[in-house]
Amino acid sequence: MNDEMKSRGVTLIELVIVIAILALLTGTAILSFDPAQQLARARNTQRWSHVQSYINAISENIADNNNVFTCAAGPIPTSTIVLGTSGYNIAGCITPTYIVSLPLDPQTGTSTDTGYSIVQNASTSVITVTSDDAELGDAISASR
Repeated sequence: MNDEMKSRGVTLIELVIVIAILALLTGTAILSFDPAQQLARARNTQRWSHVQSYINAISENIADNNNVFTCAAGPIPTSTIVLGTSGYNIAGCITPTYIVSLPLDPQTGTSTDTGYSIVQNASTSVITVTSDDAELGDAISASR
């Protein structure tokens, strides 16, 4: 009966090996699920959506006004300027007709500075909206 009992038990070395493997797997899982980086990626995805929303709303305004952007704030500047009340105030030109409300940067956006900038190339008339606060080294912009 002593031989039977010895084969049923777990040795200290086996227990230590199992604990070491579990610690290694747990450490790997924690490193691969970096929450700060995941949140930054989610915010960047939202920023991509926002710049597309701005470009689409501007394009609809242009289409409705015989290929001319019509805005009380004046034409789109040919040098980069912040969208918002402290820069180029586009709100009255695209909301609520083309977009319900101005998209704000998910981390830094306010009505004075939405976290996005706009510029129109003087020679090609291409309009570009850029996220000013993209994370993880991403460059987020849309042009049309």
